[in-house]
Amino acid sequence: MKAWRVLLAVSFALLSGCLVTFKDPLPAQDAAPPRLLGTWTSKNAWGEPLELEISRAGVNQYKAVSYRKGDRKQRDEYVFTVSRHGSRWYLSAALPEKYGAHYAMAGFELIDNAASADELVVYDLDVDRFQQWVDQKVFAGQPTETEKGAGVLITTPLAKVFDYLDDPANSDVFLKTAEYQRLVKP
Repeated sequence: MKAWRVLLAVSFALLSGCLVTFKDPLPAQDAAPPRLLGTWTSKNAWGEPLELEISRAGVNQYKAVSYRKGDRKQRDEYVFTVSRHGSRWYLSAALPEKYGAHYAMAGFELIDNAASADELVVYDLDVDRFQQWVDQKVFAGQPTETEKGAGVLITTPLAKVFDYLDDPANSDVFLKTAEYQRLVKP
């Protein structure tokens, strides 16, 4: 099984509101893995079918659009950039005011699955763990509150944050939030 681990700025379909946000975005210097582009399907917690469309939005910029299948009017849309550090990819997206208006990070894996369609697994960053690091003065930051819930804003330079995210000892900071299968058109 071949997999790419990518740390995203946003869990495209399942923004719970409890987010780790960052003061600075990732620069648009790297291209995303080509297999990320396309349409993905999943089900939400109520069993409703979801779709996630990922496309190019500019040079090394991408757009993610998520919605319940058949309801494209009620959708979330984010433009994001990616950057690769070590064995992982990172992505950041600007958030709207209702989510704090900073930049979020999350993660995903693209998994080759010979038995079925490709799989996309999406991860969020653990808010409690980042708040502990702020409390311990590992990172500079502050608690945040949005209409969607509590979070933490990290103001430490991203290079230092990546040192922690790239360390295998901190792999438990990533929480699985969604699984998608590539939509195969008949």
